[in-house]
Amino acid sequence: MSSIQELLAQKAELDRRIAEAQRAAKSDAIAKVKALMSEYGLTAADLAGRAPGAAKPETTRKVAAKYRDPASGQSWTGRGLKPKWLQAALASGKSLSDFAI
Repeated sequence: MSSIQELLAQKAELDRRIAEAQRAAKSDAIAKVKALMSEYGLTAADLAGRAPGAAKPETTRKVAAKYRDPASGQSWTGRGLKPKWLQAALASGKSLSDFAI
């Protein structure tokens, strides 16, 4: 049976060989990627998913209000849940067109 020191030495040698093999594989992969980038004229920006000079993704924009409470000045765009002030006014018999801007 092997001693603990011999087993630890073997483990250290295997760890060194594994690290060396990983470095070699990584180096080969980088060389292949660089060759493909050169062949197809790609840049790092292309790899990031956005070509240089491409328009930035459109951000959300605010929507103009469509309804306003004349008493309080609160407004609603018409999207999402109706605000409480509008629900109360509709329950009291007013119509949505009464609040249209």
